[in-house]
Amino acid sequence: MRLENIVWDARDPRRLGGFWAAALDAETLTDEPDIVEARVQLSGEAFLDLCFPRVDVPSTTPARLHLDLRGGPRQAEVVEKLLGLGAVHADVGQGDVPWTVLADPEGNTFCVLHERDAYAAGSGPVAALPLDSADPERDAEFWAAITGWVPCAGSGGGTALRHPDGVGPLLELCPEPEPKRGKNGLHLDVRPTGADGDEDVVERLLSTGGARVAGYDGLPWQVFADPSGNEFCILAASNAAHQADSTYS
Repeated sequence: MRLENIVWDARDPRRLGGFWAAALDAETLTDEPDIVEARVQLSGEAFLDLCFPRVDVPSTTPARLHLDLRGGPRQAEVVEKLLGLGAVHADVGQGDVPWTVLADPEGNTFCVLHERDAYAAGSGPVAALPLDSADPERDAEFWAAITGWVPCAGSGGGTALRHPDGVGPLLELCPEPEPKRGKNGLHLDVRPTGADGDEDVVERLLSTGGARVAGYDGLPWQVFADPSGNEFCILAASNAAHQADSTYS
């Protein structure tokens, strides 16, 4: 499968989507009151889409997924740019660390990082996607089984996966500080790109520890959870460019 979208629950899609599109130099694809979508072009045909659907009641549970942005030698410059776009400094108990923690206009925290050897030049502006996990080794095997991504060293020496071509961000499985409760405010969408049909994909998900999330019948995508309960969407199998409304709320 292809990791296609990062999805934010949004109170104001245009405000939140506009911030992230500018922050990541992304091309806006959809700009409507109820959904904004933008694309980060990585290299060649590789891309990562950002989706901001309006939700009536955004999640208030602790974030289990966030973005680590590339900073490196330009870390201070990147931070100043983000502050100018509407980000603010945030304290999540990080203490004295070499990275900077910020929050976007709707309070979603993210990090701007110093240079780390684990981040490939082809990662683009998003170096990593840290995802909370009850069992990082188990969940890494799950995500590798459904995506074909390969194990690699995480930025802190932990468990991580990378696209076999070395393009795009790391998916880092991080020990969860507390068990999951409530719906995640950020989630990932993946799209099958091989010859497998929908039934094959579902069978593989269920056999490797995934679970279907109830309450989303009749949609053109399917909502599942990984073994730690983190929701994600399986989009319709296609090699076509991303279409609007490929999210859930």
